[in-house]
Amino acid sequence: MTELHRSGFIALAGRPNVGKSTLVNALLKESILPVSPKPQTTRKRQLGILTTQQAQAVFVDTPGIHAPHHRLGELMNETAQEALLDADLVLCVFDLHVPPGRDDQRVASAVETSEKPSLAALNKIDLTSPADLQSNWEAYERLLPFAKAIGVSATRGDNLELLLAQVFESLPPGPRYYPEAEVTDAYERDLAADLIRSAALELLRQEVPHSVAVVIDEYRERNERVAFIAATLYVERDSQKGIVIGKGGQMLREIGKLARRGIEAMSGRRVYLRLQVKVLPGWRNDEQALQRLGYGTRSASRLAGPTVRRLDRAARRLDRARRGLSSPRSRRGGR
Repeated sequence: MTELHRSGFIALAGRPNVGKSTLVNALLKESILPVSPKPQTTRKRQLGILTTQQAQAVFVDTPGIHAPHHRLGELMNETAQEALLDADLVLCVFDLHVPPGRDDQRVASAVETSEKPSLAALNKIDLTSPADLQSNWEAYERLLPFAKAIGVSATRGDNLELLLAQVFESLPPGPRYYPEAEVTDAYERDLAADLIRSAALELLRQEVPHSVAVVIDEYRERNERVAFIAATLYVERDSQKGIVIGKGGQMLREIGKLARRGIEAMSGRRVYLRLQVKVLPGWRNDEQALQRLGYGTRSASRLAGPTVRRLDRAARRLDRARRGLSSPRSRRGGR
C-alpha cells in the first residue's frame, strides 16, 4: 500500500429500481449482488469491496428508500437510512431517463439529513432521450445541489471509471478493512438465498414475488466442486403458494433452474438445489416472523468506526467457523 492509501464505506442511496446493485456489480466487475427488473430486489445491506494499490472502497448496497406499506418496508428504510449515517461517503443513484419523483425527494432529504459528503450518479444515461437529458439533469441537480453529478450507465459502462476515480478521491486516508481478494462480506449461504429470491422476482408476477422470503435450511459442501442446498420459500397466503409452485410444480422448477445457474456462476461449483414452499401468514407485518426470516435485527445493518468494524468482522468469522459455514466470497473462486 502507498502512504496516501484511502479507504472508506460508501453507502448507496436511491429509490427502488434505479440500478444500485447493478452499479456496484459493474464497478467491481463481479456479479455479487442479485439484480432483477422488479423493484425492491435488495432488502438488506450488503457490501461490495473494491481494492486497489491506492485505495479500498467498500460499497454498501442498501434497500431502495420508498413509502412503506408494511413493517418490512419500514425496516428496509431504516436499514438504508442507518447506512447513510454511518458511511464515509454517500453515493446517490438516480434514474436519469425519468424526472425526479416523490421517492427521489425522500432520498435527497435522507442524504441531506445525514450531512455526509456525497456524489450523485445519474444512471441510465443510455436510456435517456436527448430531449429530456438537460431538463432531467438539472432537476436532479436541484434535488442535491451540494453533490457532484456524473452521468453513467451501469449496464453499458458509460463513465464508470470517471465515477470510480471521483469516489476514490472523496475517501479519507485509511487502512484496508478487508483482505485484498475479498469482494463481499456475504457468505455463499447468504448469496444463495438472495439468488433464489431474485429468480422468484424475475419469474413471478404482480404482488406475489414481493411476498416471498427465502431461508436456506441446509448448505452442505460435498467437496470443492459440488454443493447441496435445501431452501424454503415463504409466502403469506395459500393462494400465493399455489402460484409459486405452479401447475404440476412447473413454476418452482423454473425458479430452481434460474437460481441454480446463478448460484453455480457465483460459487464455481455444481449445485444440487432442493426447494419447497411454505405459508407464513402476514409475515411482512409480523415482528416475530421478520426476526425469524432475518429482517428484524436492526443492529445487523449498522456500520461503525474502524475498531468496531474490525472486531465485528472477527466475531462474524469466528461464528461462521463454529457453525461450519463457508468463507466470504472472494475473487479467487466461489468462496
